[in-house]
Amino acid sequence: MFQLLLAVIYLSFISLGLPDSLLGSAWPTIYQEFNVPVSYAGIISMTISAGTIFSSLQSDRLTKKFGTGKVTAFSVLTTAVALFGFSISGSYWMMLLWAIPYGLGAGSVDASLNNYVALHYESRHMSWLHCMWGVGASAGPYILSFAMTNGHGWNMGYRYISIIQFVLTAIIMLSLPLWKNRVSTESAIAETETIAENKTVADNKTISENKTEKALTLKEIFSIPGAKPLMLMFFCYCALEQTAGLWASSYMVLKHGLDAETAAGYGSLFFVGITIGRAISGFVTMKLKDNQMIRLGQAIIFIGIALMVLPFGHQVALIGLIIIGLGCAPIYPCIIHSTPENFGADKSQAIIGVQMASAYVGSLAMPAVFGLIANHVSVALFPIYLLLILVLMFTMHVRLLKVVKRK
Repeated sequence: MFQLLLAVIYLSFISLGLPDSLLGSAWPTIYQEFNVPVSYAGIISMTISAGTIFSSLQSDRLTKKFGTGKVTAFSVLTTAVALFGFSISGSYWMMLLWAIPYGLGAGSVDASLNNYVALHYESRHMSWLHCMWGVGASAGPYILSFAMTNGHGWNMGYRYISIIQFVLTAIIMLSLPLWKNRVSTESAIAETETIAENKTVADNKTISENKTEKALTLKEIFSIPGAKPLMLMFFCYCALEQTAGLWASSYMVLKHGLDAETAAGYGSLFFVGITIGRAISGFVTMKLKDNQMIRLGQAIIFIGIALMVLPFGHQVALIGLIIIGLGCAPIYPCIIHSTPENFGADKSQAIIGVQMASAYVGSLAMPAVFGLIANHVSVALFPIYLLLILVLMFTMHVRLLKVVKRK
């Protein structure tokens, strides 16, 4: 049962990644077909992000009421319907309308699944699961390309992935009995003591999700000691990752004089670095704790930024970019996995939901801020901008650890 449910969760994470890179890949064709400015992709992206922020903030309430399995199944179904809606869209405004349910579904499943894995599985699984997200995000454009090169158009690419999501919904629905109760790992046992102090918890204790607890309000969540530095740390991480991914190619073109095609290939290596790094991180977590992995990732990012600053040409800058990707790899999954340990299993879903919202706000705002800097000052400030975000992330992590140690 344990392995079967884990396989379903792995499939769910691949499913999460599949549609994430579709809009960017299909947009060069879509905006011409719909006769809209190229910049209109940003409006769709912001609409999706707004939906994910809202649904992430509701994840605690929904999970306590319905359970992780049902929330995941309904969320994947919602994204499947939205993707099918994209595939039948005949205008830009139809796509914008379907972006609303897509964002709502993506945010709920992301927060619920991350919390479930953080509670019930070891850190290596969190790293490998997020590696599976990278596999999905990498596979999406290939599915789209397959559809377009065979004369079916971008619409059919969306429809193929919609069908995959419908199939996954059916698989999750069939697996619902597996989500209700499962034997916990030793770490989950220790965490449940915070919500069951009057009970004796044995090593083989079976945990069932508590659906009767009252969901925490935002005010209550932010009043938890350590919550604010945690949210800022997660905001900074996602700001750094998204800024690096969005502006790396432009930096290589404008700062180092590469042609756009070559720079685009270089920019994709950043995400390859993250995917490979997360596969490796799964093994490293067997020796290091989550907080040590976060520190290690931050140190590797610093090395990568330093290489980009050094005046040794675009080859060294490229190596630095790949190293930044490798450094990013363990931070996201380890922040999430350490949340139940740092705050208790009774609060983890609420906190992870707000974490996801903080992540999307960082992803939404900070790359745009650098766009203004690049436009009005200089794109050469790219590594300095990343460094400032890294310093703030490191500072918030130090504050978080101080709070956790005082508990």
